[in-house]
Amino acid sequence: MKFIALVAVLQDKDEEESIKVAKEAGAGSVTILHGRNIGLKEKKVFFGLTLEENVSALLFILPRKLSMKVMKALRVRFDLDNPENSGFAFTLPLSHVAGLDTEELHTFEDNIKTMI
Repeated sequence: MKFIALVAVLQDKDEEESIKVAKEAGAGSVTILHGRNIGLKEKKVFFGLTLEENVSALLFILPRKLSMKVMKALRVRFDLDNPENSGFAFTLPLSHVAGLDTEELHTFEDNIKTMI
C-alpha cells in the first residue's frame, strides 16, 4: 500500500471541525502542530503587541487512494481555493513508513475496498 502525507494548515478555531471533516472522509489518526502564521504583509500592532494568526498544522498519513478524498473534503468545507482564505493543504509522497497502527491499516483497507 502506498502512503501519502497530507498536511492541512488552518486557523486554530477550525481545528476541531477540520478533524471531524477529515475523519468523516476516511482519515484515521492525526498529529497536530500549533504555530503562528507570519506572512509577507506587516501584522497589526495593538498596544505594542503584534497580532499574529494562530494556526494548526494537521498531519495525516493516508493511503494514496484515500488522500485525495480527505483533501477534497477539507478544500470544500474550508474554501481553501479562495485567495482570501488563509488556510492551505498539500500532500507529499512517502517512500517508507513505520509505526502505523495495524488496526488503522485494516480500516484503511476496508475504506478503500468500499471506494472501488
